[in-house]
Amino acid sequence: MLKSLKGDAVFQSAAMLLAFSIPLLFFGIFAMLVVKSGLSLRTFGLGFLFRSVWDPVHSQYGALPFIYGTIVSSLLALILAVPLGLGCAIYLSEVSHSKFKEYIATMVDLLAAIPSVVYGLWGIFVLGPIFGLSMLSAGVLLAIMILPTITSISREVLQAVPGSLRESARALGATQWETVKLAVLPPAASGIIGSVILGLGRAIGETMAVTMVIGNRPEISANLLAPAYSLSAVIANEFAEAVSDLNFSVMVEIGLILLFITVLVNGLARLLVWKIASQSRIQ
Repeated sequence: MLKSLKGDAVFQSAAMLLAFSIPLLFFGIFAMLVVKSGLSLRTFGLGFLFRSVWDPVHSQYGALPFIYGTIVSSLLALILAVPLGLGCAIYLSEVSHSKFKEYIATMVDLLAAIPSVVYGLWGIFVLGPIFGLSMLSAGVLLAIMILPTITSISREVLQAVPGSLRESARALGATQWETVKLAVLPPAASGIIGSVILGLGRAIGETMAVTMVIGNRPEISANLLAPAYSLSAVIANEFAEAVSDLNFSVMVEIGLILLFITVLVNGLARLLVWKIASQSRIQ
């Protein structure tokens, strides 16, 4: 008995240590970024977020063009990928009953295995001649890259909805579309939103493919066919060339901004999922 209690105590301690290592790792990364970006934070303050100038020669920096490029390209990717991914998931889960759907699901999963640099090369040779190296090219490429995440997770969530809900809707005379709309999508809403947020997280942090097609020009333009720049792309392009202490600190602060945007997006997503789940339980 005593030996069993000691074993439980060791197990609990090990599990607690592993659980607390995750937040410790996050705060360790956050602290490192804050320390290494200290010079930039002291030099530019919050104005760094709203400045558009980018002149390393004269040590003048602003992150607004990169924030704009990251947010707009990611939102554009969602606008394109969510209808296509959700539609594909509904077809695979609710509409098709043939073996052919398994081949489609396999092809969707294979899209997730393609390396980012291959997507970037495809974007240069296919999207480049059509849209140029621009914000729109980056958005379309990101949409293709996040499509497997949205489709695969949404499909699994839809398949997890109890079959009794579908049968009840059909027993009441609902059509196939009404069954999906009224009996399947509401219980799966939180999971579908989760898949969208995971896709958004990848879009925000994607580096190599975006760097190859976005144009890499630190300007803000409402024209989607104009070149742009993203937070991850500027780090990939210019971090190795940061020769001065201030330039190095600026690069690290851009990484800190990217981390903050990611945490903010995921926090809002968790809040939205919690709210939808609460409403579903009440209903």
